[in-house]
Amino acid sequence: MKSLELYRETLERNRAGKGGVIASICSAHPLVLRALFRSARRRGTFALVESTSNQVDQYGGYTGLRPADFAQLVYELADEEDFPRELVLLGGDHLGPNSWRGRGSVEAMAETRHLVESYVKAGYRKIHLDASFVCADDKAPLTDEIVAERAADMAAVAEASFTGTPPVYIIGTEVPTPGGVVQEEALHVTRPADVERTLAAFEAAFKRRGLDAAWDRVTGLVVQPGVEFGDGMVHDYVPVPALSGAILDHPGMVFEAHSTDYQSPANLARLSADHFCILKVGPWLTYALREALLALEMIEGEMRPAVPSRFREVLTATMKADPRYWKAYYTGDAAEIDYKLVYSYSDRARYYLGRPEIRAAIDQLVANLDGGIPEALISQYLPREYRALRSGGLVPTPTDLMISHVADIVDLYLDAGVA
Repeated sequence: MKSLELYRETLERNRAGKGGVIASICSAHPLVLRALFRSARRRGTFALVESTSNQVDQYGGYTGLRPADFAQLVYELADEEDFPRELVLLGGDHLGPNSWRGRGSVEAMAETRHLVESYVKAGYRKIHLDASFVCADDKAPLTDEIVAERAADMAAVAEASFTGTPPVYIIGTEVPTPGGVVQEEALHVTRPADVERTLAAFEAAFKRRGLDAAWDRVTGLVVQPGVEFGDGMVHDYVPVPALSGAILDHPGMVFEAHSTDYQSPANLARLSADHFCILKVGPWLTYALREALLALEMIEGEMRPAVPSRFREVLTATMKADPRYWKAYYTGDAAEIDYKLVYSYSDRARYYLGRPEIRAAIDQLVANLDGGIPEALISQYLPREYRALRSGGLVPTPTDLMISHVADIVDLYLDAGVA
């Protein structure tokens, strides 16, 4: 598997201080994945695509896709974008009892084993073992030993499930909240002593189960470097030299940074230089897609088609009719909620973009603009894409404009490790 070879080469280059970054694209949206493949193809690098345990699971997750279904979707899109399958690396993000934490730990871990098995058998080879979720009968907070023991339990399942190329693993106990925090809170930046304690606990748990070979394939540790985002805020990265150097005492390992969405290009480069080699991004990508969709709807308004798409209206109406994915994240009066449904950094709109009524609105928007968009309107509402168009690097179809807008964010990550 060439992608995994390049993954390891990049990791070692980063450890040696010679640049190198691994952009972890956490999205199931086809246009986001097309943007990744186009950006990676231009740079001649591999593409790491990750699905989270609530997006994709053995029952379908909120996307309705099981791991094998998601893998098929990714490979088919790669084929359509003329991106080699051998350069695609599939990763499972936050694999653990997240979706079943309302149950007792025994039942939740039984579901988790099934989850891990389904991911590995579907060809996922980068596995994030996240047992940090507190189950219904757990006493919070969980100790490192409990988290490590459950992670080792998952690793044993993964080791028994693969054929061919063995998986690599990501571990950790100080794992940021998936998808951003609910409300602004003080960040606890991981200390070097926490790194040593966590790695010791995980190594002991793996070796108690005879998983020495699996331990040798642990390539990343999730810690909190001081980056986070939420509804209306972003915590910017401030380098912590003592932390960044701590991972170098552990051969073959780098840090994995979660919640790096909305960081500046300079901050992404600093993270890479500080051995946060794996940078995860998710909501920012669909946030950018939503930006492009609203810009195209503004263009549509200028062009006055007979049947307008009403994209924003359909999106917000759908979200209000089924608030389960945003209710815990957005607070305020009616006007504040209306604003957040569209513009929040948390981007809970991403949970709805696959709904039939929203897809129909997007299809109508694309159809209304497929006949040609005046360059002046692209300049007015999508100025970055206008510059690419004028330089000959972009075809001004509505779909290509959306993909290009998302690719601008992907490019920030792929370029963050340029030495």
